[in-house]
Amino acid sequence: MKKIFLSFAALALVASISSCRETTGEKAEEAIEAAAEDTENNLKQAGEAIEEAAEETGEAIDKALDNADEEIDEEINETDDMNGEDDN
Repeated sequence: MKKIFLSFAALALVASISSCRETTGEKAEEAIEAAAEDTENNLKQAGEAIEEAAEETGEAIDKALDNADEEIDEEINETDDMNGEDDN
């Protein structure tokens, strides 16, 4: 997120100090393109991190539900070990 804000700040700085000269305009355009690429890469990385976290959360929920089902079955069938150890 910090990189995104820095990219936008750099973009604003470049835009505010650029002059009408063609070389300065070209440099500003290159800086804008670089900032846009950085922003795109950072957003892609953030999306991948969010996706990975969601997958891990889903796996943890599935495991917790499986454990809960197992505990419920043990309680119903009175096969639950009082010490918390599995009979298997």
